[in-house]
Amino acid sequence: MITNFLDKHKDAGILFLRIGIGIAFIFTHGWGKMFGGPELWTKLGGSMANLGITFAPTFWGFMASVSEFGGGILILLGLFTRPASAFMAFTMFVAFMQHTSKLDPWNRAIYPMEMFAVFMALLFIGAGKYSLDNLLFRKKERV
Repeated sequence: MITNFLDKHKDAGILFLRIGIGIAFIFTHGWGKMFGGPELWTKLGGSMANLGITFAPTFWGFMASVSEFGGGILILLGLFTRPASAFMAFTMFVAFMQHTSKLDPWNRAIYPMEMFAVFMALLFIGAGKYSLDNLLFRKKERV
């Protein structure tokens, strides 16, 4: 009985996930980075060196900030959820690589890895029916 109810309301589960992750990334992760300025962006962008990319660290740091702050907003709204999830998954991959390259303890490195998994899941699942993606871009059902 409970499984029937839960199966029927899978989209509500996706909505709860999007709200929680979106708010966390807007206010906890993205806000400080987005408005931290070029010095912080340069420091963040330096993480790309772990992937062999050493040019334009300020640009890469700014893009990571936009990814976390703007991506959090988009995921919260369920708007362009798949592209936002792809950018955020990449950002989390880079963060994971940064933590492992510094030999940080696993309790620090595991969080971006977990978020990478969440964003990859959203990339495949999509925003669900309670989203702007569904409202604006749903495919018309064939008759």
